[in-house]
Amino acid sequence: MKLTIGYKGALALTLVAFAVAAMPARAWEPTKTVEFIVPAGTGGGADQMARVIQGIVAKNNLMKQSIVVVNKGGGAGAEGFLDVKGAKGDPHKIIITLSNLFTTPLATGVPFNWRDLTPVQMMALDQFVLWVNADSPYKTPKDLIDAAKKAGAAKLKMAGTGSKQEDQIITVAIEKQTGIKFIYVPFKGGGDVVVQLVGKHVDSTVNNPIEAVAHWRGGKVRPLCVFDPARMPYKNKVTETMSWSDIPTCKSSGLDIEYLMLRGIFMAGGVTPEQVQYYVDLLKKIRETPEWKDFMEKGAFNQTALNGQAYADWVAKEEARHFALMKSAGFIAGK
Repeated sequence: MKLTIGYKGALALTLVAFAVAAMPARAWEPTKTVEFIVPAGTGGGADQMARVIQGIVAKNNLMKQSIVVVNKGGGAGAEGFLDVKGAKGDPHKIIITLSNLFTTPLATGVPFNWRDLTPVQMMALDQFVLWVNADSPYKTPKDLIDAAKKAGAAKLKMAGTGSKQEDQIITVAIEKQTGIKFIYVPFKGGGDVVVQLVGKHVDSTVNNPIEAVAHWRGGKVRPLCVFDPARMPYKNKVTETMSWSDIPTCKSSGLDIEYLMLRGIFMAGGVTPEQVQYYVDLLKKIRETPEWKDFMEKGAFNQTALNGQAYADWVAKEEARHFALMKSAGFIAGK
C-alpha cells in the first residue's frame, strides 16, 4: 500500500518538528534517591539540620525522589568527606558541612580539601554558647574562670565534639586569654556532649544552641554567654525568664572571643551547573517554609545565606582563618 503525504500534511509535520526543536530542554532533577551525608555523629547540629531538611522536603513534596540521611563521622568527619570526594560527577550525593571541612584535613593530614567538592548553599551560621550545669554556682564566664583558677591547673572539665575541632579551638582560645587550663574531654557529637553536662560529668561545654536548647528549657543547663559579636535576635522566651537575646555576648562579659560555624551544603566535584542550580532552587524553597523558620529560631541560628561565587569566596576566607586558629593552637598535623 502506497502512502502519500500531501502539502498540508508535510507542512504540519514540519511545524511539529520545529515546535519540538524549539522546546526548552527539561531542567535536570534527581532520578534516584539522594544520599545526604553528615560528616558527624547523630544528635549534633549538623545531623539535626540534615534531618530537618529531609523532613521538610518529604512533608512539602519538594522532590520527586526521596532523601536519605547517612552519618559518616569517622575520623572527625573524614569518612564522609572522602566518600563525597570519591563520588566525583555524582549529583545524587550531597553533604552538610561544619567547620571540620577545614579542621579535619589540617589536624589529620587526610587527603581532602573543600575544593574537592562543589559549593552549593550556605544555609546558616551556627552559634556557640558557653554552657554550665544549672545546679552549678557559675552565673557568668568570670565565675567559671575564677573557679578554674582557684582549682588549679587542669582540674575543671570542658566537654566538646571531637578533638582539634571547633569546640577545642574555642576551649584553647579561652585558655590562652585567661591563663587557665581545662581538661578537654572529646565526644562523638553534640548530643553526647550535653548529656555529659546534664549528668555533671563535666563542668562546662561550648555546645551549639540547637544541641542544648531542650535541656535549657528543661532547667538542666545554664547559658553564660554567646561567642558572637552581637546578641542573638530571638526574643521569644525559651525558659520562663530568658530568651536567646537575653544571653550576653562573651566579649561583653570579659571573654573577648568570637566564633561562628558554617552550616552549608556541598556536592561532589565534577557536577554540572544545572545540577547545582537544582539544589540551590530546592534549598531556597526549604528556607521559605514555616518549618525552616521555626527551626532557625529554635536553634538561634545566624541566618546568613550565600551561594555561587560569594559562598565560595566566604569558604576560602574561612579556610585561611581556620589555618591561623589551628596553627595558634598547635593542632596542624606534622607541625
